Amino acid sequence: MKEGGIFKADAEYNERKNKNGVYRDKMRVLLFFSEMIIPLILFYVVGFGVLMKSDIYEEFVKGAKEGLETVIQILPTLIGLMVAVGVLRASGFLTMLGEVLGKVTEPFGFPSALVPLTIVRMFSSSAATGLLLDVFREFGTDSRNGKIASIMMSCTETIFYTVSVYFMAAKIKDTRYTIAGAFLASAVGIAASVWLAGYMG
Repeated sequence: MKEGGIFKADAEYNERKNKNGVYRDKMRVLLFFSEMIIPLILFYVVGFGVLMKSDIYEEFVKGAKEGLETVIQILPTLIGLMVAVGVLRASGFLTMLGEVLGKVTEPFGFPSALVPLTIVRMFSSSAATGLLLDVFREFGTDSRNGKIASIMMSCTETIFYTVSVYFMAAKIKDTRYTIAGAFLASAVGIAASVWLAGYMG
């Protein structure tokens, strides 16, 4: 029995080792593509410009100038958003709002501790990342809250930041159904994060 147990343990160990080897091979392939994709895109753009007989350097300078002008236009909006999020976070208002809204979200499986993160995520990605690190420190990365927060950060968007920046840059005043659609997409992303975290165990 003992020898059989040893052989079984060895077989399980070898199986895990093989699975880990396959996993590492897949990760190497993904890392290779992630490292090569930007140089490939750059070579493609330059090559296409050469084939089309365009003045690549002049087009690059023109695009850089337009990009700088766009940054200058949206800078006041960015500063306003960052300051507003900082004030809300430092004042404790987000924590209080999380406790109030948590009474509504908890029955649906969404922790009240993540409500502030959800709200800030709609305005600022960098501030949301700071709150995410706080969640990791308090609950742990492998906790249910940590998993939900991680997945939610990947499948939701900074709604108001994106709308204000890009619509202003494109000089569009009527957003129509953009914000409503973004809220719906974020709600689906949050629901998916709760389900996936529960599925992962």
